[in-house]
Formats: sequence, structure tokens, C-alpha cells
Amino acid sequence: MSDAGTAHPIKVTINGETYERTVLARTLLVHLIRDVLALKGTHIGCDTGNCGACTVIYNGRTIKSCMMLAAQADGAEIETVEGLSENGELSPLQRAFHEHHGLQCGYCTPGLLMSATVLLRDNPNPSEEEIRRGIRGNICRCTGYMNVVKSISAAAKEGAQ
Repeated sequence: MSDAGTAHPIKVTINGETYERTVLARTLLVHLIRDVLALKGTHIGCDTGNCGACTVIYNGRTIKSCMMLAAQADGAEIETVEGLSENGELSPLQRAFHEHHGLQCGYCTPGLLMSATVLLRDNPNPSEEEIRRGIRGNICRCTGYMNVVKSISAAAKEGAQ
């Protein structure tokens, strides 16, 4: 068994950029992303995997980055909310969230966007029920989800993936 103070060299690709760092065995992936790499879009909400604010795309699937050790991500391809825009322009999904009021305080929004991104990649034309199922595990205390669902549906109609 590894000592929590043991350092591990890792190499991860985040939003297409490769990073090589040495992390302590106890370092969570969310802390690598936010504190070491300064990608502040991934939020820390509960530290228990319940809220979804820290959701990222890990090798094509969504994960709660507060539930994974950074050392476990060695060799992984990760996408964060910063990777959704291109050339400073919002992605169609981000635009839909803006246009259809799918966010209020914005704290949960990065996690919702990442969950919705995977949903739309896997199912470009989801029903309302499929959208609701696709974002379960992401808690929003402000919107009541109606506008979140409407935003994802609008993005799907626009062909966002």
C-alpha cells in the first residue's frame, strides 16, 4: 500500500495539452486541475461526489474529479469546461445555456456542461427524459432544472456535440 506522502510522476492530457507533474499520493484530481494547473472552471462543491460541480470528461466518460486521485489519472485524456470553447467563442452548448437561461449563479454549470457534452456525443437527439437522466448527479440549487433541460434540448436541435 502507498504512503499518502509518496510522490508520483504523472502525465495527463487536459484539453489537448499534455502536462507532466509530480503529485502526492493523496492529491485529488480536482486539486491537480484547479490548484496545480490553474484551470479554475472545474468547481469543488461537496468533496463527496454528490453535487457534480467537479464533473470532467475522463477518457470519454464523465467522472467526479473529487472522487479520483490525481495519480490514478496518469496517461488519461481529460476535458474540462475550459476546453469547450474554441478561439474564445462559446460552444453551441454554452451559447444555449446562455440564451435559454440554463444557469443562474453558475457554480454547477461547468459540471452540467460536461455531463451534457457527453450526453450529446452519445445521443445527439435526446428526449427530455434522456436529458434528465444524462444530468442526474449534477445538483443545481438555483434553476430548478427546467431551463437546464431546455438549454440542452436547444443545443441538440442546433446539432451541438
